[in-house]
Parts: sequence; C-alpha cells; structure tokens
Amino acid sequence: MSLTTQIPSGEGSIQNDLSAQMCKPDDDSRFKLSWKTRISFSVGHVLNDLTASMWFTYLLVYFHLVLQFDNSLSGIVLLIGQIADGIATPFVGLQVGEAYSNPGQRRDQSTSRCYSGLLGKFGPRKTWHFFGTMCILASFPFIFMPCVGCSSSSQWAQVIYFSGFIVIFQFGWAAVQVSHLSLIPVLAHNESTRTELTALRYAFTVASNITIYAMTWVTLGVTGASQQVVGPEDASDFRDVVLIAIGIGALFSLFFHCGVDEVKHNQVYHSNKNESNSPAAMKAFDWLKEKQFYQVAVLYMATRLFVNLSQVYLPLWLQDNLKLGATSVATTPLALFVSGFLTSLAIGPLTQVVGRKVVYLIGALIGMGACLYVWFGHGEFFQSYGIYGVAALYGAGGSTMLITSLAVTADLIGPHVESGAFVYGAMSFTDKLSNGLTVFLIQYLHPCASCCLECKPYYVMILALVCGSAALLALMSLATMIPLDIGVLPKGYQRISSDTEDDVTPESHQSISVMA
Repeated sequence: MSLTTQIPSGEGSIQNDLSAQMCKPDDDSRFKLSWKTRISFSVGHVLNDLTASMWFTYLLVYFHLVLQFDNSLSGIVLLIGQIADGIATPFVGLQVGEAYSNPGQRRDQSTSRCYSGLLGKFGPRKTWHFFGTMCILASFPFIFMPCVGCSSSSQWAQVIYFSGFIVIFQFGWAAVQVSHLSLIPVLAHNESTRTELTALRYAFTVASNITIYAMTWVTLGVTGASQQVVGPEDASDFRDVVLIAIGIGALFSLFFHCGVDEVKHNQVYHSNKNESNSPAAMKAFDWLKEKQFYQVAVLYMATRLFVNLSQVYLPLWLQDNLKLGATSVATTPLALFVSGFLTSLAIGPLTQVVGRKVVYLIGALIGMGACLYVWFGHGEFFQSYGIYGVAALYGAGGSTMLITSLAVTADLIGPHVESGAFVYGAMSFTDKLSNGLTVFLIQYLHPCASCCLECKPYYVMILALVCGSAALLALMSLATMIPLDIGVLPKGYQRISSDTEDDVTPESHQSISVMA
C-alpha cells in the first residue's frame, strides 16, 4: 500500500511528525559522526585538490611559457581535459547510483553483484574513489613532464601524446570527485552537519592549494627564478612539485579509506528510511523533470566559472600584463587561498544566522568587488601590494560562493542519496564543459602569439569582465530561488513509501519537504 500526504497549497513543508521521521536529529546515536569520520572524509579529496590546483593554476603557464605551445594549442589541451572530465562525471554518477540504491534490499539477492569484491567490502562510492585514485597516480605526473621521446616533435604530435594521459587523469579525477561528494548526504542527515562537512572539505581544499603554492614559491625561489618570468628552464621545478604533491595526496587517500566506513553508514541510512515513511526513491533521470535541478545547476556552473577562471588567469595576468617575477605566480595565488581558508571558517556560523542565500549573495558581491579592483587598479602601489588585495577578494568571494553552492546541492538531494552521485555528476558536467569551452575561447581569441601592447589589457578584461559576468549569472540564478525552499520538489514524489512499490499518486500536485 502507499500513503499520499495532502498539503494545503502554498505550504513549503509538512508540519507534522513526518519531517522528524524522514531525517532523525543528531541526538540519535546512529547518526552521530565521530571526529575520526569527519576528518577522514574531509581529507579524501586532497589528491584531487592538489592536482586540480596544478591543473587550473599552472597548466596554461606550463604549456605556454615552459613548453612554448601557442595560446590556441594550450587552450585545446585544457579543453580536452575538461571534455573528458565532463563526460566521465555523469557516467560515474550513474554507475555509483546503479551500484546499489538500497543495500538492505539487494544484499538478500543471490544474483546481485553489488556486494561482491570491493563493492561488498568498501561500498560503491569508495570503490570508485579507489579506482580514480589509481588513475590519477598513474597519469598525472606525465602531464607536467616534457614529452618522453618526442620533445622535438611538432606541437600537434605532443598534444596527442599528452591527451592520453590527460583523459586517464580526468576520468580518475571525476571518479574521485563524484564518489566523494555523493558521500555527504549519506554521512550527514541535517543541514548543519552537511554544512560542516562541506566546510571541512573545503578547508582541506584550501590547505592543498596553499601547499602547492608554497612548494612552487620555494622551488622557484631556490632555483633563482624569483625575478624572472617563467620559462623552459623551469620544467624540472614543475616536475618536482607534481611528484611531491602526488605523494602527499596518495597518503591522504589512504587515511580516507581507513577512516570512512561507507557500508555501515549506508545501512544506518537505509534502515532509518525503511523504518520511517520516507519519500519514494528518485531515479537518476527523474531529476531532469525538476525545475530546481536546473536552477541549482546554473548556480553551481556560474560559481565554478568564477572560481576556476580567476584561478587560471591570475598567474597569466601577473606574468603577461604586470611583468612580475616568477615567484609572484606562487605568492599571489597563495594569498587568494589563505583568504579563502579564513573565510571558510566563518561560513558555517554565518549561515545559521542569515541563511544560505544571503551568505551566497555576500560572497558574490565580494567577488564582483575583486573584478572592479582589477579593472580600476594601476600604479606602483597596486603592482606591489594591491595585487594581494585582489587575490584576497577573489579568495573570500570564491570560497563563500563555492561552499554555499555545494551545500545547496546537498540540500537539493536531501534524503535521495540513491541518486545523489548522478546529481553531483550532472552538476560537474556543466562545470567542466563550460570551463573548458570558455578557456578555449579565451585562448583562441588572444590577440597575439607573443606578448605585445595589445595583449596587456586582455587578461584584465578576462579577470574583470568574464569573471564578473559569471558572478552576475550566479546572482541571477540565486534570484530565481529566493521564494523557494531548496529540496522541496513540486509535483511528483509526493508518495510516502512503505513496504510496497506502488506508483506515485497522479492527482497529487502539492509539495513535500525533502530537506534534512
């Protein structure tokens, strides 16, 4: 049998014991997360964070200034990676969601393959995380090394060589990202815990970026390149930074796998879901019928555009426009992520006071302030000290927008963790594809092959106008969500599931709250 709850029109959630049954409070001992689990989860994305920092901040620098690729080919290299990542993320999301949406039901099926091998021991998310980690370790170091045996070949031949490693790396990166993000709704069963896990995760993201920039600063400084523009002689420095980063990331991945028990938390979640009158399970493609899915996707895509483009083009702005020394490509991004780290510590408490939407608005306004500072900043003081103010504003605004958008995505998923990996994969697909195409167009439209007077304002326009437009798009998406409760799905899935799998009552048009 099935139970359909009728809600008066205009109400945003069920005001009875049902909401309490759907997501039990933290005083239920089954839902309390130990600090071991919280920290172990938080470090599970460090390898991705370290490699992403190198990818977004230094890939164009390395291929354009070190390997001497022209602007268009450098953009093509990054576009290939983003397309591969964009294709891989929804694929991994579908596979994780298909692996098992309810282990309690599938464990009794002798023909089920979900509890065999690694899936049975680690769970589908950790299995994909492990597989992705192996792909990253095997491929990423070769991206920041000269073409082995073909360094004197044509640039197009070298692009083909690097593309193989890039595709393997991006598939592994997507597997780690989607599997790790999809654990948040499984581990956290209310808004405050989800925000805390997201903030802790982002804190380690910032720490990883700081580590990369600190290592780059030290490496370039030791080799005497601090007052020079980055060039081919710095190839070994980038190689050393990548190898150290890979070693650190592998160690933290081991901590993650030792400290997080996905199978146990899935059993706890689904046992509660089976005990209570929970919403019917949403399949992956059911999300495509929901308006909020697209609203959150635009918000997340615009946020990632702002964060990634500022990270990619800040070093090139410093090198090509301001002609600062090589160490500036480490110290200025370092200031960006220190600012982001400090800001991330305040997001959780601030969200509890003013709410997610206001916090996101504040972050977007700070980010747009950074764009204005780049546009109007000039002079000796600006080049010596103002650039760190620009970096701090980009860091504070970007971290606020990113943490909040990830938390909004978790709110959208709510208790529907069986398809959470697909949601994160779809969000990431929009992110990767939009970033790849945007960077390619920016590189393709670069006014010259080598630096000239016309080039000088180009990166200023990118950081000010393109990043500013991304923040404006995010605010427009946010405006459409002001009257909404994120996670309250209008139409479908009004049914409260019980022991049978009846169809959703077609005449129900009211709303049911799925926010934890």
